[in-house]
Amino acid sequence: MTTHDIYYDPASVAGKAPPINDETDILIVGAGPAGLAAALTAAGHGLHVTLVDENPVPIETMGEEVPLHFGARMGAAVSNRNSVLQTLLDARPEIAEALEAGVDVRLGTAVWGLFPQQPTAAWIEGAVAGLADDQNAWLLRFKQVIVAAGRRDMGLAFDGWDRPGVMGVSAAHRLATVYEALECKRAVLVGSDTQALASAHALIGKGVRIAAIIEQADQVSGDPALLGLLVEQGARVFTGHVVREAAGDALGVQRVTAVAVDEAGLPVHGSLQAIECDTVLLGVAAIPAIELVEAAGCRTSFQADRGGHVPDADLVQRTSLPLILVAGDCAGVWASKSLDENISRREGRIAARTALATLGVDIAQDDTAPMPDAPVCDIAADRAAWVRASTVHAQNQPFVCQCEEVTASEILGLQPPRYLGWTPADAAFENAMSAQQNGAPNPDVTKRLTRACMGPCQGRRCREQVAALLGIGAGKRVDDIALASFRPPVRPLSLQQAGQIEETPAMRNRWDAWFDMPSQWTPFWLCNGQPTVARHPQDSAHHTNAPHHEG
Repeated sequence: MTTHDIYYDPASVAGKAPPINDETDILIVGAGPAGLAAALTAAGHGLHVTLVDENPVPIETMGEEVPLHFGARMGAAVSNRNSVLQTLLDARPEIAEALEAGVDVRLGTAVWGLFPQQPTAAWIEGAVAGLADDQNAWLLRFKQVIVAAGRRDMGLAFDGWDRPGVMGVSAAHRLATVYEALECKRAVLVGSDTQALASAHALIGKGVRIAAIIEQADQVSGDPALLGLLVEQGARVFTGHVVREAAGDALGVQRVTAVAVDEAGLPVHGSLQAIECDTVLLGVAAIPAIELVEAAGCRTSFQADRGGHVPDADLVQRTSLPLILVAGDCAGVWASKSLDENISRREGRIAARTALATLGVDIAQDDTAPMPDAPVCDIAADRAAWVRASTVHAQNQPFVCQCEEVTASEILGLQPPRYLGWTPADAAFENAMSAQQNGAPNPDVTKRLTRACMGPCQGRRCREQVAALLGIGAGKRVDDIALASFRPPVRPLSLQQAGQIEETPAMRNRWDAWFDMPSQWTPFWLCNGQPTVARHPQDSAHHTNAPHHEG
């Protein structure tokens, strides 16, 4: 092949890598027990260690239910960033220890993407992380990253679950214990696993009264000792029940109506129970926060003993991508781990030593990888049962995806958004729906057809519900249904923040080729006179190395 035969595409990303603002050897995401243990272990070995944590989260982001389902129960204190920062430092004294050990600690900083050098990102030198604070966004190059992103709560749709005051129990725990800004006096806990019971018990110490525990199974699944403590404090226990409705006004929840359900999840006539409350705590399931590692390309799988979909990691916390390690709840959630933070700390230390060894620091691996507890129930069947009883058999049609206002029946029927004016005569849609229904349900197809999981919360409230609904509709188990895929940014970025990422003149060259040019999807060498990547109306000729071919 001669030079004359090589086509040059000016719109190619080759040679147009964005400027990298900063570098580190080991990046640690999350300043919880696992992340702090990793930072303290990695410090002092002659490497640059950077620890980032998105807390305190900007109130605008919290209002979009990111990273947790806060349910509009944030007190006024969250708007005072300096006060919240001091509260955070008081709640986590190890942060000061990390600073004294020489760790580069960046609070109020979220990681919205990890970009390892793979075929789709070969134009970037090394591995890069996208970071953002409340105003700016930038890029940081790293060699090893330990993701200790924690967990979130599974959403559950029922009538009234869109009212202020319906929130995740983990979000309530964080607001109460880290931010000291939870506006809640009397709460009902929905779900009864150990993680939910432990969080609810901690809330009692912050002045919250747990009025009732509602569990759709015929028995509580969590730690009996914790359950006993909650009952001693006045909590009533309703097993074999779900929430029929969260009633109230525009200001929030005022009461919950619980209903007994039979084995098929159908409500039992005459079994309604009214419970006065101002908050509903969703503790149906603790979900490992894997969006960052999954969007980076790490292999994941459903592992019941680790709480559902988690990264596939080895005994030294390394994922399928060797430069990414996981620790803490994002590596798996189980009962004893929720009761003992030292288990997460051990995972953090193991991950740090693995990263150090990779970078040439010879350090003994003193800890052994913790093994998860055996599941106390079939969590896949349990989650499907919750969705069937609460959502499929709801008296009305609550929005499963609140952001895009998509109901369960629209998800099961693959109904496109109402604003499109879709009719069943649309042959292309009918073909897509038929292919979806005849094979294994694909949440990404469902997402594209219905827009469920595509709103500002990025599916955090509905992703697991959609998977459960698809399993119910197809007669398959939840653990056989993939989750809708994650893509960066995994944290909301404003256009102002995104605009802070620098661009070189080469990056701006031919930018208009991606904005609805007539030949956008046609190779430039096949175009005939139309504006293309290689020919612009103002250009008199193609690039000399890209001879024009009549199409």
